Amino acid sequence: MAAAVNAQAPYDLEHIYDPSANAAADVEAATRQAAKEGKHVLLQIGGNWCIWCRRLYKFMHDDARLDSMVRSNYVVYHLNYSKENRNLPLLQKLDYPQRFGFPVLVILDAKGARLHTQDSGLLESADTYDKKKLQNMLRQWTPAALSPAHYATQ
Repeated sequence: MAAAVNAQAPYDLEHIYDPSANAAADVEAATRQAAKEGKHVLLQIGGNWCIWCRRLYKFMHDDARLDSMVRSNYVVYHLNYSKENRNLPLLQKLDYPQRFGFPVLVILDAKGARLHTQDSGLLESADTYDKKKLQNMLRQWTPAALSPAHYATQ
């Protein structure tokens, strides 16, 4: 199954982020898509210069379970931060997630409101990422996890 997923979606670890992209417009489009699909938006903020950004991208795509979890619950956008384009006005609106270093993960609801900012360093294990920590973080911020129906009292 993992080979089939990777065969369908090959990736280029040198060009994950697009410094020339209009990130604000792209995030708005991702939010509209998330609303249509009943998902949240997962922003992975970083740059092509960042080894840990590339590791996280590869880690999430190479693991079939993680990849499926992400695809089922999130619209993903790789928001560039580099010397070519720091996207500072957008990061300001997201309450300065760059304070955690890179990559940093930001989860938005389908209306574009920031739900969570995740320091990815807390998800690391040695020179890679910890699958269980990443799964738990992603699971805790899915639309289903935040559904009021799960927490209604009788």
